[in-house]
Amino acid sequence: MNDPILSVEQVSKSFCCATERIQILSDVSFSVPRAVKVAITGESGCGKSTLLNIIGGMEHADSGIVRVLSCDVLTLHEHALTEYRRQFLGLVFQFHHLLRDFTALENVMLPGLIAGKSYREVRARAYELLGKVRVVQRAHHFPAQMSGGERQRTAVARALINDPTLILADEPTGNLDPKNALIVQDLLFSLTEEYQKTLLIVTHDPRIASMTDYRYQLQQGSLIRI
Repeated sequence: MNDPILSVEQVSKSFCCATERIQILSDVSFSVPRAVKVAITGESGCGKSTLLNIIGGMEHADSGIVRVLSCDVLTLHEHALTEYRRQFLGLVFQFHHLLRDFTALENVMLPGLIAGKSYREVRARAYELLGKVRVVQRAHHFPAQMSGGERQRTAVARALINDPTLILADEPTGNLDPKNALIVQDLLFSLTEEYQKTLLIVTHDPRIASMTDYRYQLQQGSLIRI
């Protein structure tokens, strides 16, 4: 592997449940190099999304180290975490999380405008990305006027608007029918390759996992290379 974009070292996470404590992650360690696709698989509820959320700075770990380039994620406070996500990450979730009162174009533009980029630059980039995901004809439509597949493709475009170092995708095709799932999967993979991005994807779909460069399985809190 080349120098890692992401390094996870001995990350552990547990939750309180009634009178007992349930261990979700136990000393999880792995690294992800530049410009590759990595899949994490495992049964529902095994902690895949929890691990992704810890890497994304959206959940705390009990212990361990998470580094994205020079950024020590688990030591960051809330404002710094916001800046970390804005600067380094593109996020794609199972549900699109588009803002219903904003058009597709506005939804894609929003992270770029929040980052302080010029309106003209962000608008041009958003149109480019909507074209890449084949929904530019829906640029001025609201989410309610779009199909599920179109909404998720718009979410992929939004994840790329700030030219992120690392894309975190949590079951990005999980809410789609097989036809649209294949379209979204192909677009996500092709765009990460085109823009030389690093993709870390959580999926229960072995077909999607088989198309990545590196594959891991989460079992009983431990991450195993497969």
